[in-house]
Amino acid sequence: MSTIDLNADLGEGVGADPASLDAGLLRLITSANVACGGHAGDRESMTRVCALAAEYGVAVGAQVSYLDLEGFGRRRLDISPSLLTAQLIEQVEALDEIAAGCGTRVTYVKPHGALYNSAADDDVIALAVASAVSALNSATKPGLGAGLALLGLAGSRLDDAAGAHGLAYVPEGFADRAYTASGRLVPRDVDGAVLHDHLHVAAQAVRIALDGEVVSIDGSVVAVVARSLCVHGDTPDAVRLLQRVRDELWVRGLTLSAFAPPPGRGDS
Repeated sequence: MSTIDLNADLGEGVGADPASLDAGLLRLITSANVACGGHAGDRESMTRVCALAAEYGVAVGAQVSYLDLEGFGRRRLDISPSLLTAQLIEQVEALDEIAAGCGTRVTYVKPHGALYNSAADDDVIALAVASAVSALNSATKPGLGAGLALLGLAGSRLDDAAGAHGLAYVPEGFADRAYTASGRLVPRDVDGAVLHDHLHVAAQAVRIALDGEVVSIDGSVVAVVARSLCVHGDTPDAVRLLQRVRDELWVRGLTLSAFAPPPGRGDS
């Protein structure tokens, strides 16, 4: 693979200075997963991030979630698939309205937290997410009918659900998260689930990008074929960590390019 997308979560209000953190991350990534009110984010944060993304030519993605501000979207909620689909559509539309006012548009959708992990293995949840994106792509609103892509875990049920709806699915790998032997993310409450060492994170990013594999938490080698790499914005020292990942990818001849570029742009 000669090109790879580099994404991070933005607008989550984390750290001592969230605005500076977002600005620092946006200078390094090609795609921004913008919190749009489900787990975090409000009109002010969405406007700030979308304005900078438009200025830097970074693709804007809607990071949708269960409506769980208190739990930061990391708790699975027992709601009907139809209600979940409706809530996700509302989140994407809210962000896209703001993005349009900033001179850009939403070009992809990525689930967050518990929704991300649930959609990886639960067909019902995966179909609810895919149904939301499909409905948005079928809408007559200018901009959103252009074909939103769906970003999700490599090798997950969400990929199958996307295919059933005719959606473009982009498999994602994680530079700063540990994997299980089955190719899933190690739960955050397990020691070692979040990777902090800069050398380890950069090496894992390069191995996913070049070899399509990672070393799991039990030492086995697991296939992770991804078109996009994520470094979490709430990982400690995220900006310097992301810079190290970006540098290591560049040294190995990889070009950073958004998988769903903003309107009017090619490679980011």
